[in-house]
Amino acid sequence: MYRLLLPLLSLVFALSVGSLFQSQVSLIVEAPDMVVAGTEFEVKVNVQKGDLESFSRLQQTFPAGLKATSYMSSNADFTFEEKRVRFIWLRMPAQSSFTVVYKMKADERLKGSFTINGKFSYIDQNERKSVNIASLPIIIQPSPNIDPSLIVDINDYEKLVIPYITPAGAGQQMACIRQQPVKDPGGNGYLVHLLVNKEEKQKFAKIEELIPEGYTAENVDPRESIFTVKGDKAKFLWMNLPSDPYFTVTYRLVPKNPDAEAPFMKGKFSYLEGEETVSLDIKQTDFDLASVSAEQLPVVLASAAMPQMAQVVKVPEVKTPVQETRDLVAEEVVKEIKTTRETTKTVTSPPDQSQTKTQAQTSPREKKPSLKELRNNKAYAIEPEDGIYYRVQLAAGHQSVNIPRYFKKYKLDKEVRKETHEGWLKYSVGSFKEYKEARDYRVHIWNTTPIGDAFVSAYNGGIRITVQEALMDANQQWYR
Repeated sequence: MYRLLLPLLSLVFALSVGSLFQSQVSLIVEAPDMVVAGTEFEVKVNVQKGDLESFSRLQQTFPAGLKATSYMSSNADFTFEEKRVRFIWLRMPAQSSFTVVYKMKADERLKGSFTINGKFSYIDQNERKSVNIASLPIIIQPSPNIDPSLIVDINDYEKLVIPYITPAGAGQQMACIRQQPVKDPGGNGYLVHLLVNKEEKQKFAKIEELIPEGYTAENVDPRESIFTVKGDKAKFLWMNLPSDPYFTVTYRLVPKNPDAEAPFMKGKFSYLEGEETVSLDIKQTDFDLASVSAEQLPVVLASAAMPQMAQVVKVPEVKTPVQETRDLVAEEVVKEIKTTRETTKTVTSPPDQSQTKTQAQTSPREKKPSLKELRNNKAYAIEPEDGIYYRVQLAAGHQSVNIPRYFKKYKLDKEVRKETHEGWLKYSVGSFKEYKEARDYRVHIWNTTPIGDAFVSAYNGGIRITVQEALMDANQQWYR
């Protein structure tokens, strides 16, 4: 019995001595056991330091996706980097106990649980010592303000999200994101919201959306762009982007079948990067893009920043004066609008100065064209060509004219062709791969004929597009 008691008493004594030595420095951490992603909470650390006075360091670590800021440091130097909070004292506070507080915020995308681990290190009689801080578990509840499809577990955050977050100070990535089409509360159809994050970009951008079969597209909010619908494509075109760092455009999809479900969408976003045209696939999300705040923007961008192959087109170096670009775009756009909005049923070519009425100003009572005339007109239809090219438009009207007979008086050195576009018969000459060549021929028309309002029109694969879009796609220079 005696032999058994002696070792037991020795053990009790050893534990008591150890407790005595360790009791000089102790730490107690306080934090909520449950938080909501996107909200801020406090972490308090009470330090019992005894008579410790010299250099000390408090360090706590946690997973990626959490951000810490100092709130009460008790004269310590606070830093937060590489998933680690540090309080460093060159000299400890005089009181035997004190509290430091820092605030933490979980990324709005997070859910799951994590633990705060830590260590307190200090110098005692020229010897380095440390005290491990007990792990503190915390549960993160998903934010009710974010699309569930954007939420990731905190254990996957570093792998799934960190690679697509732009470093601080570098700005957010250039991107275009589409919201899943939503029912238009004001009527038939679906609203499509597209968010553009433009960084510091100011010039030339285009959104091109493929209109699903069985739908038509209508403009709702173009945000300073030119909105067009041609064939099965809806386009937003900017010569100058809005000044806001990010913005949203909206159009409406109207189904031919009122009971049609929300369609699957595809589209591309293009912009100029130096002298290169960059084209990106438009990513889709369920996030409400019509009301994205500046705080939510990084969340939305990171969710859509999946690896993709950008189509980059190399072009020769060109120098384009900004003012000339702006003036020429305005000139061409105004002329295009003027032509397509004509309400008269006459050809808009100016009259021959030797006549008071052009032959194109036909009346309903005039004789219908003969079969021979119809064949001749058909022979003069514009034939589609590959790629980007330009023509010079001379006139437009609602009734067909005998092309050789009508335009003979102008003594043109190129053949006149016609096309039907937006309900009009349009007559143009030439086919030019370079805008400058078309521009020069337009000037030639001005100088050698009475057609003073001839202008350049542009095509892509036989489809009529704006000159602005053609120049951006072909990376060609503007000329007056």
